[in-house]
Amino acid sequence: MSILIVSSSDVERDNKKILKNINLKLENDKFYVITGPNGSGKSTLAKIIMGINKQDSGQVILDGKDISNLPINERANIGIGFAFQQPVKFKGITVYDLIKLSAGKDITKKEACDILSKVGLCAKEYVDREINSSLSGGELKRIEIATVAVRNSKLTIFDEPEAGIDLWSFNNLIKIFEDMREKTKGTTLIISHQERILDIADKVILLNNGEIEKIGESKDLMKNIIPKTNCCKLGGDA
Repeated sequence: MSILIVSSSDVERDNKKILKNINLKLENDKFYVITGPNGSGKSTLAKIIMGINKQDSGQVILDGKDISNLPINERANIGIGFAFQQPVKFKGITVYDLIKLSAGKDITKKEACDILSKVGLCAKEYVDREINSSLSGGELKRIEIATVAVRNSKLTIFDEPEAGIDLWSFNNLIKIFEDMREKTKGTTLIISHQERILDIADKVILLNNGEIEKIGESKDLMKNIIPKTNCCKLGGDA
């Protein structure tokens, strides 16, 4: 059963088509990766699903409901979670505070610690820490994944989670995603160039020049993806 449908969607900016006639169906409890060259429209597609950007035509349907005109906060309330390329820092707020805010309800420190442990952080060392510059990029990334995981969203979107982290943190990130794929309910959509992240996916969606070029299993698409996307490279994208 489809959890999300994007139909006949176009996005134009400054008289240039960023996305062209996007038609996409995501199934329940599946793990998807969107990949493609820089500037192919990957982040834009994620943002129209989340409601950060609005498509110029077409529909976005979540669990049978047309959400095309809903703002980002209402989409979050009905089951879409989003993790940004650069995690947000909140001065004066602790990790525990942030997880409670993300959960939308009062949770105990033990529950918060359980979530932190799932993303590979020693909970006792982090739960009362302030979100500030003392945290590394890898630590912030895992904290943000914890804040997304606590929401139990129908659809969770990660926009280039590997951006800005070192190789050691990236290896831990892979383990987190592998664990999420095996144990977490809900659909996950990741935007990434990374071959190791592509390998985790049930399906890989290849975007090129604002259009969906192919959808298939990683092993079937890899020979087409690697030359076009430079998958071995860590880094950000437009």
